[in-house]
Amino acid sequence: MAIAAKTSEKNRYKADPSVLTALRSPRILTREVLAGLVVAMALIPEAISFSIIAGVDPRVGLFSSFVMAVSISFLGGRPAMITAATGAVALVIAPVMRDYGMEYFIATVILAGIFQVTLGLLGVAKLMRFIPRSVMVGFVNALAILIFTAQLPHLIGVPWLVYPLVAVGIVIMVGMPRMTRVVPAPLVAILLITVAVVVTGLNVPNVGDEGELPKSLPELFLPNVPLTWETFTIIGPFAIAMALVGLLESLMTAKLVDDITDTHSHKTRESIGQGISNMLSGLFGGMGGCAMIGQTMINVKASGARTRISTFLAGVFLLILVVALGDVVSLIPMAALVAVMIMVSVGTFDWHSIRPSTLKRMPLGETIVMVATVVVVVITHNLAIGVFIGVIAAMIVFARRVAHFATVTREVDATATTPTVNYTVSGELFFASSNDLTTQFEYADDPDRIVIDMSDSHIWDASTVAALDAITTKYEKHGKRVVIEGMNEASTRMHTRLAGNLGGEV
Repeated sequence: MAIAAKTSEKNRYKADPSVLTALRSPRILTREVLAGLVVAMALIPEAISFSIIAGVDPRVGLFSSFVMAVSISFLGGRPAMITAATGAVALVIAPVMRDYGMEYFIATVILAGIFQVTLGLLGVAKLMRFIPRSVMVGFVNALAILIFTAQLPHLIGVPWLVYPLVAVGIVIMVGMPRMTRVVPAPLVAILLITVAVVVTGLNVPNVGDEGELPKSLPELFLPNVPLTWETFTIIGPFAIAMALVGLLESLMTAKLVDDITDTHSHKTRESIGQGISNMLSGLFGGMGGCAMIGQTMINVKASGARTRISTFLAGVFLLILVVALGDVVSLIPMAALVAVMIMVSVGTFDWHSIRPSTLKRMPLGETIVMVATVVVVVITHNLAIGVFIGVIAAMIVFARRVAHFATVTREVDATATTPTVNYTVSGELFFASSNDLTTQFEYADDPDRIVIDMSDSHIWDASTVAALDAITTKYEKHGKRVVIEGMNEASTRMHTRLAGNLGGEV
């Protein structure tokens, strides 16, 4: 049985296609290589932008993206997912750079990686099962909106020629897949627009305008900070926040890729891999990061990549492009990359979720949860806060819905020798459904013997036991006797352990 279980677990996380299959197939390998190249090009302006947000030199974000993409291709649990420097992480740790400097900044990144490895070993990835679909849909839609709004600075206050270039890029990416999918449409769009701009000498913003590209390879960086409790109190809160934000964004992105590819990711391995990648990123002077939804969608959805090869090559190509071919890469028009990201935004958004027919069928509570998640993420630009609020909202909606499932019916037993009234309690009893349980009984009018039948219910928490204690106490004050019967085994154990020990009447 144990061997069969291990085999089943192994097959569950088996990559399809595998790296070996891709290496033996020229068609698949070509797709993976070209996908990696497209992602590398898209990573450059993003990494530079996130470096600016964090308050560090552009090389910090670029080297972080290289180290994390390469390392996660070996360590991660979700093939084809892209990990690099991200805005969410940059926002969390930017205050460290501003207030304490580079040494403490890098120490924070390394400590965050240690926290992520620890959380991964503790099985935090299993908590993903508690994130409902409505929150996941809100997460996806919010990401699509953020990806689109991130392009607005490149579309406002720019030369008018930018707009037709963006339009041409979108037309290429919409039309080309209908003719051939051998070469990723985003790569064709980037190359054609770049050649057109260079040949015609058009004066439009390019990658070089975003920041200076590095000229050397990343070097080992050991932060010179005192290993004291004071240092930990400074960087600890930022590190744990970075660890949680990074894991949440990575695990939800992995779940999204699972849905797109109809495969399973090893989320515990991904959690640990994210931590090690962040530690390596810090040791090479990087700013850390997590999974990137936009670049992952370029890789998986727009380019059709499915293996670790594309992730690995995205990192390798990134390093080659910025170090060896920096002068060429700097000529790529931002309009081409903006067109790619707009298409990613459109492809990421769950349009089915906002169709009138869908909204009409969907329970109002779930729609509210989805909208709340979107609004909070878009306002705060923080995925962790948005998902947290969404989960809380979903819990409230669920509790309100389940609270109405508990019912109490009353029936007088005219055949009993002693005047008796029977109450039948039905449903799931927990804090939300049992709070008004005490109001369902007629304490003054009932006869001397009361039987409460619990055979159609289940006790889930101490709130219900306290409610039953309160009911018993109220009847005893009227000189009446209560008999509680019919509990299932689990409910009996909880009731026996807690009854009479919860501090009196509720």
